[in-house]
Amino acid sequence: MCPNLIYIVADDLGYADLGCYGGRDAAFGKVSPNIDALAAAGLRMTQGYSNSPVCSPTRFALMTMRYQYRLRGGMEEPINSKSRGSSVLGLPPAIPTLPSLLRDAGYGTALIGKWHLGYPPSFGPLRSGYDEYFGIMAGGADYFTHRSGKGDHDLYLGEEAHHDEGYLTDVLSRRAVDYVERMAAGAKSGRPFFLSLHYTAPHWPWETREDHAIAAQVAHNLFHLDGGNVDTYRRMIHHMDEGIGWLVAALRRQDLLKDTLIVFTSDNGGERFSDNWPLVGGKMDLTEGGIRVPWIAHWPAVIPVGSASSQHCMTMDWSATLLDVGGGVPDPAYPIDGVSVACVLRDPARTFERPLYWRMNHRRQRALRIGNWKYLKVDDHEYLFDLAADERERANLVRRQPERLAEMREAWLAWDRTVPAVPDDASVSLGYSSADMPQR
Repeated sequence: MCPNLIYIVADDLGYADLGCYGGRDAAFGKVSPNIDALAAAGLRMTQGYSNSPVCSPTRFALMTMRYQYRLRGGMEEPINSKSRGSSVLGLPPAIPTLPSLLRDAGYGTALIGKWHLGYPPSFGPLRSGYDEYFGIMAGGADYFTHRSGKGDHDLYLGEEAHHDEGYLTDVLSRRAVDYVERMAAGAKSGRPFFLSLHYTAPHWPWETREDHAIAAQVAHNLFHLDGGNVDTYRRMIHHMDEGIGWLVAALRRQDLLKDTLIVFTSDNGGERFSDNWPLVGGKMDLTEGGIRVPWIAHWPAVIPVGSASSQHCMTMDWSATLLDVGGGVPDPAYPIDGVSVACVLRDPARTFERPLYWRMNHRRQRALRIGNWKYLKVDDHEYLFDLAADERERANLVRRQPERLAEMREAWLAWDRTVPAVPDDASVSLGYSSADMPQR
């Protein structure tokens, strides 16, 4: 029987924000004890990446299992408010998705949390394979008013505006628990479920459960450029972690935990208050801090306890993995770029070569990782790093290894010809600049 599948995605979480990735304790104690417990009882990936250093492009790849550059909406960095009413900037319903293909394979499907892939009537979760949807359509929302950066109400049940009281992270967590409890009987009788739980935490605005008063201050600018601190940020992660604990408890209570594959990650590297150590850079950067992210898998029936893997992978690979273990079949008209790592779940010591490619319109960035080597270009500067010796990308080897540089540059250019070019009207939305805070 196929397992239940839960895909948990944090928003802007740094590589070292979690205790199981070396994160420090907060003043209040452990930041992520429940997520750490999933890692301790399952698999922790040390060389896993997001498809992009910014949110909506990664989500295109997550849903389609293909490089995000194959769709016009995936060229936005990220999709912003101009996508409302657009029939172009979103995930087209005709494109096969992870949830639609799993639904074809007999799964019940639900998305609880952030969508950020275009608005109805042209786009939406219910049009791309989900039976149920509860969450926000935009890239971010206030945790108390549930309003987007434009001040619009942004909490939906299906495609209808929905009003719910409470701190958004908790609201999403409780909905996820409710979904598991409603689906439990069917899961036990042969109809598994696929739950996408896509948190907005720890994305700005910087609000903990106790920060109701901040909602009025950020009503017209959710970037919250004059607020936040490391303690608040860690508490936001902790609130998410508590909700994940509630979800795991519900699975255990329903006797479903053993046969449920839970995958946890972030949509990109950390932002203002995150810890990416030992990596450099963050959100919007193709340096390691912008794209290397936590990847944790928990499946007691299959994954050996306390496993770790150095297998290279990115977001679309994990989506391909969920499709694989769920018995779904890719649509031959839309061949996927993702590569299943299901073999690693069963044998964490196993690795295979997996070249990974990235491209960003922002600062004309490009990157390629093959084995321990990484080719990087930012603006007009090229770099070559041996990540096995230099994860912080400080020792540029372009002069020492010109032949390897040329080889990797040509490999990237050959791959770039296989995906559409970035259109002239594609936007880059930074939200803040060096005028707001010093550069990294």
